[in-house]
Amino acid sequence: YAGLINISIFYINYTLLIPLLVKDTKRYGLYVVSITLLILFMTLIKVSIDSFYSNFFLSALDLAMEGRYLQVAKHVVFNIFISGFFVVASSLIRFASDWFGNETAQRNLIREKKEMELQFLKSQLNPHFLFNSLNNIYSLAYQKSDKTADAILKLSEIMRYMIYESNDSWVSLSKEIEYVQSFIELQKLRFKDGAAVEFTQNGEIDDQQIVPLILISFVENAFKHGIANDPNNPIRINIIANQKILHFSVINKKNSFNKDQMGGVGLHNVERRLQLLYPDRYKLNIVNSDTHYTSELMLDI
Repeated sequence: YAGLINISIFYINYTLLIPLLVKDTKRYGLYVVSITLLILFMTLIKVSIDSFYSNFFLSALDLAMEGRYLQVAKHVVFNIFISGFFVVASSLIRFASDWFGNETAQRNLIREKKEMELQFLKSQLNPHFLFNSLNNIYSLAYQKSDKTADAILKLSEIMRYMIYESNDSWVSLSKEIEYVQSFIELQKLRFKDGAAVEFTQNGEIDDQQIVPLILISFVENAFKHGIANDPNNPIRINIIANQKILHFSVINKKNSFNKDQMGGVGLHNVERRLQLLYPDRYKLNIVNSDTHYTSELMLDI
């Protein structure tokens, strides 16, 4: 019976008193009073049962004659101590459980918020890219260029990658580079003699993984704001990869007639994605000189 009473104390405090008087309403004074009454009530039950089964309690005269007041007091204090122990134990377990539960919920909330932000950032890339590409195709169509059909076909290939393959959390670096190269080919169609681009890649490309759509904004920025048809000042794109580090750089001559600020939505977007997906694992260096714009990304892959 003692074990049953102790378990009752534990669960009354764990499931009723703490949730109702501490967590929800913060009525700490009422909680202390309730716990005190619970301990005294359960102690009275224990002592009464002891008296019933063992005839522990005698009449006051018998107790006085036998000098057992101290023995009874010790018995009562012992039961109060045991009841208090189960109150403390249930309180500690309840608070620890709630703390870990809150920590888990907080981590889940942060993760969900991060995933939602990443989805939002990725969703911004598609319209931003599509808007610029359609402007280019419109220009070709307006000029009645024979390249219009090729541009539409190349755009469809690029959009297929953006919509389907980039839904994965990671893609092979080689696929991401193919996507960048397709974008460059699409941009070259804008110019009568093609765009002036120097593209180089070295290192271990095939075996590496990368977050999709993380490189394209730098290249898109170079074509949008830079001079792309000057053979003496080509857009220089360089990729070097090894087992640990990806080095990616884009250098372009600035277009003095383009009044839009270099960077814009695309680069702000990709920098935020880098902060979320590669925390403390990337270094982005932007140099905006009078004549050239340089983007250099070091990525721990």
